[in-house]
Amino acid sequence: MSFAASAVVLGFVLMHGVSRQPDEGTAARVWQLLVGAQVPLIAFFAVKWLPRAPRAALGVLAFQAAALLAAAAPVYLLHL
Repeated sequence: MSFAASAVVLGFVLMHGVSRQPDEGTAARVWQLLVGAQVPLIAFFAVKWLPRAPRAALGVLAFQAAALLAAAAPVYLLHL
């Protein structure tokens, strides 16, 4: 989902540039839904796998956090 959110941002930037829009468009809503829908999935994964395999689960959670930051960075840095 993080990679899909990144693809939405990059696709928007490639098609429309980094100009500020007066209203949030479809790309912004799709990005918000993808990022927001990850929260319960990450929580479920953490509850299920942290007690069973903490080392592996922390690795996956760290990778997920990095992917989420990579998806949010263009939005923050480009003020989209």
